[in-house]
Amino acid sequence: MSKQVPQTYQNHVRWIPMFHFVVAPIFLLNFIWASYRMVTGFSAESVISVLVALGLIFTFFFSRVFALAAQDRVIRLEERLRMATVLPDDLKPRINDFSSGQLIALRFASDEELADLARKVIEENIEHQKQIKECIKTWKPDYQRV
Repeated sequence: MSKQVPQTYQNHVRWIPMFHFVVAPIFLLNFIWASYRMVTGFSAESVISVLVALGLIFTFFFSRVFALAAQDRVIRLEERLRMATVLPDDLKPRINDFSSGQLIALRFASDEELADLARKVIEENIEHQKQIKECIKTWKPDYQRV
């Protein structure tokens, strides 16, 4: 079994080559081809082909959106549970003050730096996930992402 590359801010985005670089272009090309055929030879069949191609693109898009939404719900729960055990007593009452985006970004912070970073996020009202992730010094990898 091959070793996993250590995860960092620079490489934490997950790309699934068959999904992002094969299936997506196929669906896009199919839509372009169906649209071309509809424009050059308008018929009921060509309209149906465009609608089916558009449906495939929507299905592709929403399959990713729905999976990420389910994953985000789990991450929020997981991070609240982790915070309940890791944060100092003065921050525990503020756990529910974190937005979903903040919790999702904080999941990459190690237990050792979570308290300080959580305090900074709350006090400075840092909302952008990118900004929070860039503040992380010791990256806690998440290899089980969707």
